[in-house]
Amino acid sequence: METYVAALDQGTTSSRAILFNRAGEIVSRAQHPFRQIYPQPGWVEHDPMEIWATTARALAEAVDAAHIDPKRIAALGITNQRETTILWDRFTGEPVHNAIVWQCRRTAALCDQLKADGWMETVQEKTGLLIDAYFSGTKIKWLLDTVPGARARAERGELLAGTVDSWLIWNLTGGKAHVTDYSNASRTMLFNIHTLQWDAELCGALDIPLSLLPQPRPNSAVYGVIAPGLPGLEDLEGVPICGSAGDQAAALFGQGCFVSGQAKNTYGTGCFTLMNVGETAVKSQSGLVTSVGWQLNGKTTYALEGSVFNAGSAIQWLRDELGLFEHSPDCDRLAESVPSAGGVYVVPAFTGLGAPYWDMYARGTIVGITRGTTRAHIARAVLDAIAFQVTDLVRTMNADAPCPITALRVDGGASVSDILMQTQADLLRLPVDRPVQVETTAFGAAALAGLAAGVWTSQEELESLRRSQCVFYPQRDQAACDADYRQWRRAVERARSWIENDM
Repeated sequence: METYVAALDQGTTSSRAILFNRAGEIVSRAQHPFRQIYPQPGWVEHDPMEIWATTARALAEAVDAAHIDPKRIAALGITNQRETTILWDRFTGEPVHNAIVWQCRRTAALCDQLKADGWMETVQEKTGLLIDAYFSGTKIKWLLDTVPGARARAERGELLAGTVDSWLIWNLTGGKAHVTDYSNASRTMLFNIHTLQWDAELCGALDIPLSLLPQPRPNSAVYGVIAPGLPGLEDLEGVPICGSAGDQAAALFGQGCFVSGQAKNTYGTGCFTLMNVGETAVKSQSGLVTSVGWQLNGKTTYALEGSVFNAGSAIQWLRDELGLFEHSPDCDRLAESVPSAGGVYVVPAFTGLGAPYWDMYARGTIVGITRGTTRAHIARAVLDAIAFQVTDLVRTMNADAPCPITALRVDGGASVSDILMQTQADLLRLPVDRPVQVETTAFGAAALAGLAAGVWTSQEELESLRRSQCVFYPQRDQAACDADYRQWRRAVERARSWIENDM
């Protein structure tokens, strides 16, 4: 009898649920967007109750659309937007504040203070991360220090803190399981990636009670079961929740990058390049970070990562704020109507710059505009900017890693763009491999859960399910690509100097 695995893919702009069969094929899916809240410039929030409601609704609709007996769902896996931080009441389940999203810059000054106090080396040695407002630790401190009464309630043991994976698992299990997986824990700036435990020294530096934090667990393990009586999910009672990974680790796993040296890039709201570096954490010398990719059968696999904060969000900006087109795919058609960006460069540093720059104060910039610049040139420049940012990451990664990347596996919403993928191959001078199954993030979560439930028996079996849909090879003259890249770096410097020059 055919069995199925469900995956929840809780992202930055929408919550999705996908059902997979044993062949790794999508049986059904459902998706619901939710609000983006911007209280002030550089701040980004989500409503945790809206995250939970849209996720539960998507799961119920995906199961209904599959037209199968829910009892044939063997496992549920979860993948999530990482670093986004929630603080809630352990007894009522009520959040004490909106979630602070990974993109949010509100704790930049606190990060500056930590650097000034000499914490940078300790943080990098223990966590593999750099000090930045991107990560969860300073977000938890901000909530405790800012929400009236939160710190006192936390010290009395009344509150819980976690990233979105913990929030979903807690709700799905009816409040019985407060856990996180190693990949999500390693994005908090509070977790020692070598001992796989919360670090008391770092929690002390941020004045965060350890009692708030979830129990760290391996990525393929039973965390609990779906509780009875959850509205819309009654038929799923008892389904084990047994796989979890932050979205980028899940995509690396879902892409079958099981060998040290294999790499992928996800083109989502941001861009995230991850490289499997094996069982030994690699300390970056070039502005990248190291995280736990996954732990499976007692073996920990580490990943070297570069993060771009704004990629697909720049396309959304063209659509929603500038009104250049109505639907995101129209960006490709508009960009393809011109042979190049016409000397225009867009640096989408809406919430600062991530790797390898780590500039919390950079802001978005457009340079090279002339009277002849059209909306098509702007659209083309935004697609180019996404590819330039990934090129920054891969070049930096090759400088840090024990062996260079020889091909890049790609996924995420914007990876369906042929023009973007060809531009990427040209800039990297590498093959860019797009799979048939581009939902690799959700499949990674499903695969981890399916391994724990016995749906699949090995990573080799999972790897055999991957098929390439198209491989893009470099076509454009390298000298021209290199010249464009040099101009891109000049544009980045304009974005980085903006606030200083404005003061």
